[in-house]
Amino acid sequence: MCIQGMCTEASCNLMKTACLQFICMKKITVLAFFLAQAFCGFGQSSNGVVQYVDPTIGGVGQLLEPTRPTTHLPNSVIRMYPVRRDQLDDQISYFPLTMHSHRNGNVFALMPVTGEESARSWNTRFTYDNEKTTPYYYGVRFEDNGVELEFSPARQSGYFRCKFPAQAARVLRMNVINQIGDITVQGKRSLTGRERFNGMEAFLYAELNTDIDSSRYRSEQDKKGLLLYLAAGSQPVDLRYGISFISLEQAKQNLQKEITDWNFEALKNKALATWEATLGQVQLQGGTEQQKRTFYTALYRTYERMVNISEGGKYYSAYDHRVHTDTRPFYVDNWMWDMYLADEPLHTILHPAMEADKVASYIRMYEQSGWMPSFALLYGDNPCMTGNHAAAWMADVYFKGIRNFDIQKGYEGLKKNSLEATLLPWRNGPAVSLDSFYTEHGFYPALKPGEKETVPQVHNFERRQAVAVTLQASYDDWCLAQLAAQLGKAGDHELFLKRAGFYKNVFRTDKKFMWPKDASGEWIEPFDPKFSGGMGGRDYTTENNTYTYDWDVKHDLEGLFSLMGGKQQAGQKLDQLFREPLGRSKYEFWSRFPDATGLVGQYSIGNEPSYHIPYLYNYLGTPWKTQKRIRMLMDTWYRDDLFSIPGDEDGGGTSAFIVLSMLGFYPVTPGVPVYNIGSPSFIQSSIRLENGKLFTIIAHNNSRVNRYIQSATLNGKPWNKPWFSHTDLMNGGKLELVMGPLPNKTWGADPASAPPSAMGLDAAKIQ
Repeated sequence: MCIQGMCTEASCNLMKTACLQFICMKKITVLAFFLAQAFCGFGQSSNGVVQYVDPTIGGVGQLLEPTRPTTHLPNSVIRMYPVRRDQLDDQISYFPLTMHSHRNGNVFALMPVTGEESARSWNTRFTYDNEKTTPYYYGVRFEDNGVELEFSPARQSGYFRCKFPAQAARVLRMNVINQIGDITVQGKRSLTGRERFNGMEAFLYAELNTDIDSSRYRSEQDKKGLLLYLAAGSQPVDLRYGISFISLEQAKQNLQKEITDWNFEALKNKALATWEATLGQVQLQGGTEQQKRTFYTALYRTYERMVNISEGGKYYSAYDHRVHTDTRPFYVDNWMWDMYLADEPLHTILHPAMEADKVASYIRMYEQSGWMPSFALLYGDNPCMTGNHAAAWMADVYFKGIRNFDIQKGYEGLKKNSLEATLLPWRNGPAVSLDSFYTEHGFYPALKPGEKETVPQVHNFERRQAVAVTLQASYDDWCLAQLAAQLGKAGDHELFLKRAGFYKNVFRTDKKFMWPKDASGEWIEPFDPKFSGGMGGRDYTTENNTYTYDWDVKHDLEGLFSLMGGKQQAGQKLDQLFREPLGRSKYEFWSRFPDATGLVGQYSIGNEPSYHIPYLYNYLGTPWKTQKRIRMLMDTWYRDDLFSIPGDEDGGGTSAFIVLSMLGFYPVTPGVPVYNIGSPSFIQSSIRLENGKLFTIIAHNNSRVNRYIQSATLNGKPWNKPWFSHTDLMNGGKLELVMGPLPNKTWGADPASAPPSAMGLDAAKIQ
């Protein structure tokens, strides 16, 4: 079975060429020669950075969803993984030809079987450890029948290779996954397929290197499944295919453009080279092998989405159900609630040109559908979770100097979503009575315990989430206020700045907690900040209790600390967050808050609203506590084993937090172009930027014990601020930290050194 590493002189040259082609496609010029030379300097693939990627990390969810060990190219349509319950499941159901959205569904399926199994060919295949899983290649040998399967991807096409035991009949099971679809044989060596899902249609064109002797459907009434009986022979059975969301002819063109011969190894080498060029944009020194595996695996996961679905200068949009001609790429598949915090900010650093294309895609979705999407899936907006977070994303990109999109049109859509759309969780469309109440009174009204819901638009399970909705809408409106000021819309700036202060209406000063109010303005009683609100706290919050949502005021931390009684009291409250007991058994707590995983006290590192919280010590004059907390959290919860992702990874959302925190910085407030300094995991990290510059973080004496910053310089000059600006990063240069085993409690402690955090700041003036 040929699933081991490879690198001959010829393949190294091929990889070198692919690196150059990929980098030029990304409009990176200075970097091209550097990476191409560096890659061949690695020699064997085991010496490059891809060796550290293990897609099975996190493959067993502790309470929630496991990661998917996906084989794909960065931000590309074809995403393949073995479908099973999790990485401990010893049965693989099938191999999808692609997923149409992360965790939301697949289209078309393949499974090799032997002749004697044809009658029961819809069963799963048995395997356990005979797998090799990488970003660029997947291989497995099935233990029950000895069949070997390999896969490697292109951007809109893929390549399977199947090896059958001698004398065994060679059969491929092909089927569609969704309700409506079929696969048909075309001649002796090709297939076509159609599959409908969620108002969309996927098209398949596939070719075999072996004749099809015969075929049969699972039944004449059910043409979703097809068995292909292949001619006898000793060579592997190769199947290459293209996927389109436009037409069968386009699927064929996609294949013929990307895979031109029957050379599986060449495609695998090209995919490896692409990943080396992509992940090699960040180079590390120091740290343990485990830390490198954690880091590069997380970095690989941040490229699973968004995906570019443009096909030959055209794309099909589910937002108006039309095929568009457009030379600019069209990106889909973004869960904004998860992605705006860290994933999109990470790629704003690494790929600003692509980030502009993603934002432009969202704006086109608004033009096509009439609403700015929240979860912009391939088949349309899937309005999960809460917030108008496209506002935070676009403000963040805009204030970091990326302007290659129509900000006027984008602002128009964001404003419409804020003022005319409902804020209800898991709903989209026009505002309802609760939204009118919010505009008038400045908070989302909650129901008393046991009170029956009276508003029909409220989701039966997701409930009102009244406190979380108020907090997140306040932040998104602050982002809109910042954009309005830049666009010369003084009236809008004043309006949205007022709405940005609505968070104060759900802070109960006598209790020093965020607290739900009813429609009469009375605080809800009884209310337990740890446990109230039903499943996931959804009556009042989103997946976490108010111990988390106390800190969800990223746009006005100065105002929040003031409500808490000042910075000293806020610091004590933050300390207690990491120490506060559950107050009940673990099984009782997690039966209500299964998303609150990775607990340290009441702090939940396994859920997105918690990511920024350890960095808040930087604003309180105690950055050494950020250094202490973040290193403990990274070392404890993000390892290199099957159980190392405590919450839902969400296709890059958690992984981007890991990447940035291990590098040593994090964007606490998207929309404010600064990064908070934490405690790097490595002695040196270098980021090669698209503008050809290099930003390097050096942590002298860094180790598991030496996690505290003693002193710092930026480009050779003393640096006593626990933050730096996006401009500092993009200009290139060197941030040097001297690390030690005990905290230097004076470094970064001066109130004048704190990161900007007040609601009235002007994000455009931060350099």
